[in-house]
Parts: sequence; C-alpha cells; structure tokens
Amino acid sequence: MAEDRLACRECHFVNGPDAQTCENCGSSSLTEDWAGYVIIPHPEKSEIAPEMNVSTPGSYALKVR
Repeated sequence: MAEDRLACRECHFVNGPDAQTCENCGSSSLTEDWAGYVIIPHPEKSEIAPEMNVSTPGSYALKVR
C-alpha cells in the first residue's frame, strides 16, 4: 500500500516502508508525511518528468513535507 511507504525529501521517490536510504538518490531523509503520487514509467516521454526533475522511472510523491 502506498500509505505505508516512505518518500524521499530530496527527490520525492517513493520507497518501501523499511527503507533506510532512498533507492533513487541515496538520501537518508525519508518521511511518511507525503501526499499524492505519480508513476512515471518513461521519463523521456513524460510531460511532467522534466517539471519534477525526474530521469529515473518509478513512483514519485507530489507533495512531501
């Protein structure tokens, strides 16, 4: 479930609930306090990926606190 996952405060990548560091950028700044997410399977074809600075496929939180 998405609600028990952790979002990275640096890149907004949505990680598993037991993550100690972000799988995408390696940051240890993870939080349960996030809202909404978008799945970007092909960043090179996405319109929102450049706006979110996303270059790696995955799930990303829209709002991270």
